[in-house]
Amino acid sequence: MSFSANVKEELYRHVSAARHCQLAELAAILHFCGSIGGAGGVNFLQIRAENALVVRKCFTILQKTFNMSGETQVCQEGQTGAWSLVLSDQELTRNILQGIKFLDNGGGIWHGDAVSDGLRGPVNRMMVKNACCQRAFLRGAFLSAGSMSDPGKGYHLEIVCSKEPQAEQIRELLSGFEIEGRIVRRKKYFVVYVKEGAGISDFLNVAEAHVALMEFENSRVVRDVRNTVNRRVNCETANISKTVAAAARQTEDILLLQEKYGFENLPESLRQMAEVRLEYPDAPLKDLGAYLDPPVGKSGVNHRLRKLCELADSIRL
Repeated sequence: MSFSANVKEELYRHVSAARHCQLAELAAILHFCGSIGGAGGVNFLQIRAENALVVRKCFTILQKTFNMSGETQVCQEGQTGAWSLVLSDQELTRNILQGIKFLDNGGGIWHGDAVSDGLRGPVNRMMVKNACCQRAFLRGAFLSAGSMSDPGKGYHLEIVCSKEPQAEQIRELLSGFEIEGRIVRRKKYFVVYVKEGAGISDFLNVAEAHVALMEFENSRVVRDVRNTVNRRVNCETANISKTVAAAARQTEDILLLQEKYGFENLPESLRQMAEVRLEYPDAPLKDLGAYLDPPVGKSGVNHRLRKLCELADSIRL
C-alpha cells in the first residue's frame, strides 16, 4: 500500500467527536464527490468516488449526524469500479444539505452551481469558521480528492479541484494554518499543491493523521541525513580530485624544469620545494611545508609552487 493510501486509511478511521466538525468533513466530501438532482429539484443525493473509503466515511458520518430512515443504496459500478452512495429520500436529502449549508433560505443551491454538475463552488464560510472545523474540512478534502508522494522519494501533496474558487478556498484554509499552498491549472482542473516537507508535515498534523506524521518525519530525517552525507561526500570527492589534479600539474611542471632548466639554476627555496614535491607527489600542501627545512606554512608552499609553475610556463613559451 502506498504512503498516500496509508494516510487516507488513517483519515478514514478518524471521526471527530463534535457534530459541527462531522458536518464540516461531510461538507468537504459532498463538496468534492457529491451531486444532487432529480425531476423538479432536490430529490436525491449521490456520493460517488473511486476510493471506497470516501463513501464509507460519508456513510459513517451520515449515520452519526442524521436519521437515515429513507432508502440508502451503496454499490460499486461494474465498468468503472467506482463506489457510490445514493440517498433517495427527498426530505432527508434536504435536511442534509441544509445541515451543511448547501441550500439558501429559499431552498435553492447556495452557491448557484448547476445541479447536474454537483457541488463545486466554495462552501459556506459558516461551515469552516472554527479551527477544528477547518481541520475536519481539510481532512475530508484530502480523503476525497488528495494524494501524496512517498516521502522517501520526494515531497508533494495535492488536492485536485474542479473549479478555481474551490481551489482558492482550500489554499486560504491552508494559509490559516501557515501552510503555503499554490494553485496550478492542469487541463480542466485546478490543483492545490504543497512541495515543502515542513508544509506537508504541518498538513498531516492539521488533518490529525498522527501515525502518518510520525512515519513521514522518520522518512524525512533519513532522507535529509542521506542528502547531507551525499553532499559532504561529493564535496570531499571534488576537493580530492582538485588536489590530485593540481599535484599532477605541479609534478609535470617540475619535471619540465628539471629537464629544460635544471634544479641547480633554481633559487634554494624553489629547488628544495621542487625536490620535496617530486618525493611526495600526493601529499597536501600542509604536509609538504612540514618536509621543508625550515618548515613553511601552507600559503608559503602554495606561493613557491606557483612560482615554479610560472617558470615552467615561461619555458614552454
